[in-house]
Amino acid sequence: MEAAPFSVLNRVQQLEKLHTKKFDLAIIGGGVTGAGIALDAASRGLKVCLIEKNDFASGTSNKSTKLIHGGLRYLKQLEIGLVRESGSERAIVHKLAPHLVIPEKMLLPLVEGGTYGKVMTSIGLKVYDFLADVKGDDRRRMLDKEETLNKESLLNKDVVLGGGLYAEYRTDDARLTLEILKKAVSFGATIVNYCEMESFNYDDNSKIKNLNCIDYNTGKKINIKARNYVSAAGPWVDLLRTKDHSMNNKYLHLTKGVHIVFPFEKLPIKQSVYFDVPDGRMIFAIPRGRVTYVGTTDTNYSGNLERVIATKNDAEYLLEAVNNTFPTVHVTMDDIESNWAGLRPLIHEEDKDPSELSRKDEIFISESGLISIAGGKLTGYRKMAHRVIDAVLKTMSDKRKSKFKKSSTKTIPLVNPPLLSTDEVNHYQTEIENKLLNELHIKDTYHAWYLCTTYGKQSEIIINKSKDFKNAFPSERLIRAELWYGIHHEMTNSLADFFVRRTGRLYFNLPSVKKHQQVILEDFANYLNWNQERINSEREKLNLLIQDATTYYNEDFK
Repeated sequence: MEAAPFSVLNRVQQLEKLHTKKFDLAIIGGGVTGAGIALDAASRGLKVCLIEKNDFASGTSNKSTKLIHGGLRYLKQLEIGLVRESGSERAIVHKLAPHLVIPEKMLLPLVEGGTYGKVMTSIGLKVYDFLADVKGDDRRRMLDKEETLNKESLLNKDVVLGGGLYAEYRTDDARLTLEILKKAVSFGATIVNYCEMESFNYDDNSKIKNLNCIDYNTGKKINIKARNYVSAAGPWVDLLRTKDHSMNNKYLHLTKGVHIVFPFEKLPIKQSVYFDVPDGRMIFAIPRGRVTYVGTTDTNYSGNLERVIATKNDAEYLLEAVNNTFPTVHVTMDDIESNWAGLRPLIHEEDKDPSELSRKDEIFISESGLISIAGGKLTGYRKMAHRVIDAVLKTMSDKRKSKFKKSSTKTIPLVNPPLLSTDEVNHYQTEIENKLLNELHIKDTYHAWYLCTTYGKQSEIIINKSKDFKNAFPSERLIRAELWYGIHHEMTNSLADFFVRRTGRLYFNLPSVKKHQQVILEDFANYLNWNQERINSEREKLNLLIQDATTYYNEDFK
């Protein structure tokens, strides 16, 4: 069987294309912003390549609160344009992948002395709905005290006065990035992970001529040529601008966000809640499958970009917030199953606290031709891509520009075959549970939910493949089939790619990582011909990730 275009088994051919073709656009950075740009460009007919120095979505795009949301708090900061754009984008992205961008009612409890009073909340949520063009049952509903406690009985009945219920969407940010990248590849984009841009080469007019890159799988140097170059490198944007000698008075302000994860029985909320903490910030608590996760912190960051970790202070801040809001749960450090810590690459503004910094994106164009984009939110990836491609097209003659189509990403389903609505998603999940998983003797709802919300209709390929692993017990057959799928269809190149970005298991099902780590390592070695040195290295890297996801370091940790 010939390897699929986005298979790690086809990587040599992809690298050859990078080295020999001249592209219309070369993108540096494989997070959601770079992915969105690649899809927008490739679907318009541009010849596109994208390189990522680590794995796709391994930076900010795997460390968000995993919501496609309008940003209610940006309304408080009067960022009306951002709320309007984010609000309308939620519904669009939901239609593009309804199994992956899932409607989630959010409860905003009103409490004595809280940030939001009843009248302001009612008006604010109404304005929010208006700006986001929310229709029908998704429109906000104000609740009295009894209705609020019926929605979430773990709230503190002594201080709750009522609540507001409004619509948001839950997602898996890394999976969303992957599906956008896979769709870009289907339009002809050449996309490779573990390939780093080391330096720029310039022509006699000081314009970027090509990129010097290194492929970490082989150690080979590659030269990439394009007519335009875009940096969508997130927290690394300023590093690339420094290499390009194009830093100016605008620069990044990095802030750190930490989320902690509890087994559902430790924080058994029935309902996603967006609640006050004493310092005036707001925190999310979101049930998800077998867990509930809570976040996020928002603190200034100037540490190691390659290894962002959670501290004891981060965990204690979130634990205190949970115990104040849900006083009967009494969660402690020992109850936390895992955590993730990530960075927000925001644009610096003088005299502003981390939480006050704008989430708007901004484009910088250097004299060398490098187009950099920074800031922004997961929700706005499609619009950000559109703005970047507009900047790229401005560099072209009218004749050349006329060759390319208008953007159509508003209507391109991200997964094939697509599920077209929430009803179809629910029906398909039931079908997985009743029919497909029955043949594997898996009789729980969790696996059906997990497969459906992770892969959509691609689940059938995985379930059918699992039948090949006849001597394994059911959950092992399934995870081994997932790995086969990841290697053949999703450029899965390491244990971390698989357990963190492709499946989310490190954060949301850590026991399954520990249980299946060895058999997955053996399968990897067989598929990709790893030698003992690579096997040892992969084991060490995953063990460090498990350590970081389960450890709360002192503030002075380096």
